[in-house]
Amino acid sequence: MIGPSNSHTAGVIRIARAAIHILGEAPLSAIIAFYNSFARTYEGHGSDRAVVVGLLDFATDNTQLKDSLTFAAEARLQYTFRTIGNAFTLHPNTLKLELTGTTNQVTVVGESRGGGIISIVEMDGFACDFSANLHPLIVDVDDVKGSTAFIANVIAHDDCNLATMNVSRRAKHDLARHFIQEDTSLKPIILQYIHQLSWIKKLTYIPNIDL
Repeated sequence: MIGPSNSHTAGVIRIARAAIHILGEAPLSAIIAFYNSFARTYEGHGSDRAVVVGLLDFATDNTQLKDSLTFAAEARLQYTFRTIGNAFTLHPNTLKLELTGTTNQVTVVGESRGGGIISIVEMDGFACDFSANLHPLIVDVDDVKGSTAFIANVIAHDDCNLATMNVSRRAKHDLARHFIQEDTSLKPIILQYIHQLSWIKKLTYIPNIDL
């Protein structure tokens, strides 16, 4: 890990890397909001440079943190920093990223919990709670009966153990978003099978970003 504080650098990098994998492409622009403790210390602790490193998909042990803003300029990544110092309902080290790519947009809220450990707690308004050290699978589905059990059963047939799973939806019979973490990676054929089901609207798979 690099930087004066793992919470303020390594954790920030990992949140940003998770966000770009959710986006599914290199971001062209980013609105970066630091909350609470982050808002007060992000410049002094290098969180501003760390988040840019993560948006460029550099690993947490990359030694070029101090040059990240130069690399961002070379990559033509546009970014804006915002600070919100008194969001009492949020974790002290909360980071919100609004990313825009060529074809996709995503809003991700993450928490840096110390020692480089993170939790993604919101995605496009859907509540969630997953890290990036396992293998997150994010599935948008029609809110139909049995969908959760069916997906879990398909994954189990790949001899893959579910570590965590939660479902968030806006309303009954509205779009539901499944957040699933597996102990091991899923085979491409399993992902292809799930994706082709008629009630599946979108599938995003994030292999362990630290590998």
